[in-house]
This record gives sequence, structure tokens and C-alpha cells, in this order.
Amino acid sequence: MRKRTTSRSRLLQKTTLKGGGILKIIPLGGLEEVGRNMTLLEYENQILIVDMGLQFPDENTPGIDFIIPNIEYLTTHPEKKILGVFITHAHYDHIGAIPYLIDKLNYPPLYATPLAKAIILKRQEDFSHLKKLHIENLQVNSKKFYELGPFRIKTFHLNHNIPETIGLAINSPVGRIFYATDYKFDFQPLVDRPANLSYIANLANGGIDLLLSDSTYADTPGHSLSEKVIMDNLEKIFATAKSRIFLATFASLISRLQQAIWLSEKYNRKVAIEGRTMRTNFKIAQKLGYIKVNKDTLINVKDARRLPPRRVTILCTGAQGEPEAVLMKLVNREHKYLRIEKGDTIIFSSSTVPGNELAVQNLKDNLAKQGAEVYHYKMLDIHASGHGYQEDLKLMINLVHPRFFMPIHGYYSLLKAHAQIAESMGIAPSHIVVASNGQIVELTRDNIRLTQKFVPTNYIMVDGLGVGDVGEVVLRDRQTLSKDGIFIIIALVDKKTGLLHNEAEIISRGFVYMKESKDLIQKTKKMTQEIVARCTKRQSFNDAYIRNTLRDEIGMFLFQQTKRRPMVLPVVIEI
Repeated sequence: MRKRTTSRSRLLQKTTLKGGGILKIIPLGGLEEVGRNMTLLEYENQILIVDMGLQFPDENTPGIDFIIPNIEYLTTHPEKKILGVFITHAHYDHIGAIPYLIDKLNYPPLYATPLAKAIILKRQEDFSHLKKLHIENLQVNSKKFYELGPFRIKTFHLNHNIPETIGLAINSPVGRIFYATDYKFDFQPLVDRPANLSYIANLANGGIDLLLSDSTYADTPGHSLSEKVIMDNLEKIFATAKSRIFLATFASLISRLQQAIWLSEKYNRKVAIEGRTMRTNFKIAQKLGYIKVNKDTLINVKDARRLPPRRVTILCTGAQGEPEAVLMKLVNREHKYLRIEKGDTIIFSSSTVPGNELAVQNLKDNLAKQGAEVYHYKMLDIHASGHGYQEDLKLMINLVHPRFFMPIHGYYSLLKAHAQIAESMGIAPSHIVVASNGQIVELTRDNIRLTQKFVPTNYIMVDGLGVGDVGEVVLRDRQTLSKDGIFIIIALVDKKTGLLHNEAEIISRGFVYMKESKDLIQKTKKMTQEIVARCTKRQSFNDAYIRNTLRDEIGMFLFQQTKRRPMVLPVVIEI
């Protein structure tokens, strides 16, 4: 599907690199999942990194703060030279791992647009032990090339739900690559400007060898909603609300914050912003000109209590049911200044992240019980995804006309759905690769190949100050505790007789309520006495042997009695 070169193709064509060999494409995250986006492009041990994001935990990772990419492939191969890190936009699933990985990578050069740069640097203030980051500002839709080793990179503007989202047009010795990060096509984006389709087509003219394209909504027919539609529906709520409006959304959703400001000013409301990250992003976006607000519109949340309810809008975090976010504090009556009151309007202007469904539903229920009027995206189009639907994805393929295609960003079934779209657009099945995390894809001038070589991509989990110290064993223990609880047996063994000094002590947490399970507890105490006597009779005191026997036999007994498997933790002490 290579296009004939014309004079319009000079944006990239005049800098096409000569050469051969193999370009390796290695996704360290972002495939088979949502988040943890980080991709390596490697040619002769020289590596270009695209994004460095984190993934938020779900019900299978209890107690974990974040999950970040595994960079073992980079840190254990000193011959690999990292040329630089290009950031496509300022969402945490694309920038959030930088503070945890950048020092381990020996601070390679960073390239980002002004908004992404400002958010990265602001977050870096929380990591005072790290060196100061130096980030080069990326120019978008300009004539400027960024030359890093064998790569020449040019940026192009894309629409997403945060401004300054960019795609990358990359020249390499084996061909020309388009990296289309999270995007949609919005011709009325309100806060942003529409993507320049003619610029993208001109940039791609002359032939693109490989397109890597976002797949997050590859199974959804039609076009993604425009922000203009969202604005119109939000206005319906603002026009009829008779009391305070609480609008909860993602802290990074700059366009939604601006829409709320415009509507509040139109309907004579003052605006208070609650949530540390939201306030930070708001100030950064305002400084860069992405949010415009009248000087008397913003108020302190304490002042909101003094105004008539119909004149107040609260922009806040917590639309995902996060326990420490503003909305949850309001529901639990833990907020220092505000309480939910009858007649308040609550707008959930965000979709529910997979894994948060129950928390969000409980939050909505509690808000309704307290007398609030709750609106969410299933009732009214008050949130638009930043990811393209099927028709958006087809438009990108039509604009670029790639010879080879590789879907990125999304669960494996979504990658397959995107591959089917590409095939329906005329790309040969042999020219499409659907990879897994860590799987090395090899691109040459004549072919693309999905190898059976993998680099490590197991989860690296951030838990408090610990990075990587929570592994599969610890996680499995947490899952067991959250599911069936813990059962502790404390046995004091007499050194002289080898028997229990007194009756074993039992502690049950999250397994059975001891006052209502006296028979079970008594039988367990009797079993403990018999097991200890048997173990010390066969050999001299061996606390490890006694613990293991207690764990196995008591665990089996508890399962037979309850069909549950708590974590059995024996404590054996010789006295």
C-alpha cells in the first residue's frame, strides 16, 4: 500500500535514511492491559524510548500504589545506549513511571511538549532525592527534526482528552514509522485545536512502512464523541441546577475543567477547585494558556460556604471512587469545609476505569441517599473518551497508508480487533503483527516478523517507599488475606516435656468470628495439642517442623470444616 512519492512528501522523504539491518520494536508495557505504556525502538544497540508510564492497581493487586514497567532488559545490557525518551502526552499512564525509572536509566535526555514538561517537573518535586530533570521542549507540526543516532523524529498534533498530545513520525535505516499514541479525531475540540489531517497525510506521503496505533476502543463502532457534544449536554445540567454543582472528573482532563469554568461564568457561579493534583494541573494549564478564567471566578472552598448554593460550582477529584479523593471524603462527611446537602447536583464527567465499577456504584448510591441528584455518562453524554472508535482508527489508516501495521495500547482482544480493522482496510494479514508485552518485533526493509523472543515484563510494583520489593509471593499472600483472612496459632512448648505449656491461643481475622465459632476453635486447639505432642515425640524440638505440620494439617482441617482457605500462621515458641 505504499504511496507514490510526490513533491508533497518532502516533509519526511528528504530525510529518509539509507541502510539495512533490523529494527527491534519492544513493548515493555501497554499491550494486554490499559496503562504502563513504554515502547523501545532499537537499532544496533541504540534505543529510542517512547513514553514511560504507570498502571493503576486493580482488585488483583491489593495494597499496591502503582505498577511500572520492568526495565531489566535495559539495565542488564550495558552495551545498550539509550538515545532519549519521547513523551507523547501528559497522562500518568505515559509519564507516571519517570520518577521511579529515570535514575536507574542514568538520566537519558527527555523530550516533551510544554504541558507535559511542566507536569513532569511539578511531580518530580515529590522526589527530592533525584537529580533535576532537563527536558527539551518539543515543537509540534513544525519543520524541526530531532536527530538521535540512527533516528530522525518529527512530531505531529493529535486530539486526545489532554492538550498537546503528539504522534511521532520516525525515520530509521529500515523504514519510516508512524507512532500514533492515544488519539481520536475531534473537529470541534473546544479547548484544543483539531488535528491537521492534511499535515498528517503530507507527512506520511511517500510511503509509511509501519504504523503503530492506539487500540483502546477498537471494538466500539462509529466515531468518538466531540467535546462540543459534551459541552452542550453539560450546559443542560448547569441551566437547570438549583443548588451547588459538584463536577468530578480526572485531574488531567483540562478540557472538562475549562468547560466547567465557561458554564459557571455563563450561569453566574463561582468556582472552587478541590484536589491537590487537580489544582496543580489547573494552574499549569492556566499558565500555558489552555485554561482561561475571569479573575473573580475562582474562590477558596471556605468562601463557597458563604455564597448561595445556586452560585457555587465545585470541581473535584474522586470520580473513580478513590478512598482518599475529595468526593469520597464528602460522602463520608470527612471533608473539612463541605457536606453533601439535599438538592446538590453531582456530575460524574468520566467513564469508569475497569476494576472500579463497584466503588463508583457505591459512591453514587451514597450520594443519592444523601439527597444529591447524580448524573453520569450512561444517562447523558457528559464524558467523551480520548480514544478513537473504529471509524477514527480507519481514518488514521487511510491517512497514513502503511505497508505494515502493529496495534498498540489495549487488552489483547482489542489489539486483535484493531488488526481486523487494518485487514478490512486492505493491509495483508502477513503484514500485521499482534504482539504481547515483551515480545520482540523485528522490522526490516522487506518484512516485519513477530519473533518468539521475549524480554522481562513482569509487574514491578510500587508500594509506599518500596519499588519492586512486593513480588508475586507477597501479592498472593495479600490476595489470600483479602479473600479468606488469617488464622494465627500461638503454641508455647515446654522444653522439658515437649508438650504444650498451656492451651494454644487462636486469633482469627477475616476468617471466622470467634465468638460464634467456639466449637471450631476448640477442635483446633485440641488438634494443635495433639500435633505438637506427635512432632516432639518423633524427634527433638524443631520449631520449623512443628510450624509446617501445624500449617498443613490445621489448614486442611479448616478447609474441610468451612470450604475456605485462610492463611494459617503458626507461632511456635519453646519455653
